[in-house]
Amino acid sequence: MSKGFTCKQFHINTEQCGMPVSTDGILLGAWANILQSDSILDIGCGAGLLSIMCAQRNAYASIIGLDIEQNAIKAAIENVNQTPWNERITIKHQSLRSFVEGHLNTQPSINSEISSIICNPPYFNSGEHSFNIQRALARHTSSLSHYNLLNDCHQVLKLGGTASFILPAKEGLAMIDLLGEVNEKFETFLSLSRLTMVHTKQNKPVTRLLIELTKHKSNLLINVTKNSLIIHEGGNYSTDFVELTKAFYLKM
Repeated sequence: MSKGFTCKQFHINTEQCGMPVSTDGILLGAWANILQSDSILDIGCGAGLLSIMCAQRNAYASIIGLDIEQNAIKAAIENVNQTPWNERITIKHQSLRSFVEGHLNTQPSINSEISSIICNPPYFNSGEHSFNIQRALARHTSSLSHYNLLNDCHQVLKLGGTASFILPAKEGLAMIDLLGEVNEKFETFLSLSRLTMVHTKQNKPVTRLLIELTKHKSNLLINVTKNSLIIHEGGNYSTDFVELTKAFYLKM
């Protein structure tokens, strides 16, 4: 078996990719509300994990995975082609900005806009970049700032559509704070609709935020669902974590 990560229904070969499969990715792919979506955009798809997880969970959606790193694209295409859902997943070597510009120019109908966006975004805003260029692109916001990410998501997401992210707590709150600035440019809004605070253990601080944003008319009030998820309890995985991820992890 090639270097990488094996789930119950697929294998992710990460040998050529900037980042290995992480708990963050599994959490986001299992948590995102994509079951009723007919079109899903995976931004920064890496080796294809989230695109493939979405295809496993949603039997009908068309899925597009974008990445700017050539080795990630090669790995994603190979990984997708080994799954039973390869006909519904398209991997593109393309930046988000280029995709948005092309989408707006060629898809004027509201029915052709994206139902759901999923993204495990870069989050290091400062500090030294990795000597590994693939790892640096995956980890640092210099390749995609959170403001530009939200702005582009707003432009391709259909009304009522959702965008789902996972970030460390500090960076996640900062992204949420950016929404007011982003929304000033549009007649419709992106607003927080769901927030899960992830703890490694009971009584430990929040380490990650699972964030869902919904695009809506500016005069519509969005109710926010908030909860917590604890990964480990009593030396084992928690019941909630197992329930969320059991369709993917081999030993659950």
